[in-house]
Amino acid sequence: MTRTTATAALAAVFALSAGVSIASADDMKAKGGKAEMEKCYGVAKAGQNDCKAGAGTSCAGTSKADYQGNAWKNVAKGTCVTIKTPNGMGSLTPKA
Repeated sequence: MTRTTATAALAAVFALSAGVSIASADDMKAKGGKAEMEKCYGVAKAGQNDCKAGAGTSCAGTSKADYQGNAWKNVAKGTCVTIKTPNGMGSLTPKA
């Protein structure tokens, strides 16, 4: 192995190591895996909730306002409380 080849191989290893990331729930589903999900309240845009948008609503896609506190969206488990919105962070329980 020449010095140039060895250097290139080492550079490739470092590049691959730096590019490793945690798979998102969508990535897991796309690959046929089953991602663990949790309900996250207050993070959905209007009409993009997965369910529970308040009294008188049928369910998914019925939230009337962005980041509505009683509407939830399924997100990858462990990520909800880290999601930042203009109204604050995501919540594992309905927000007032």
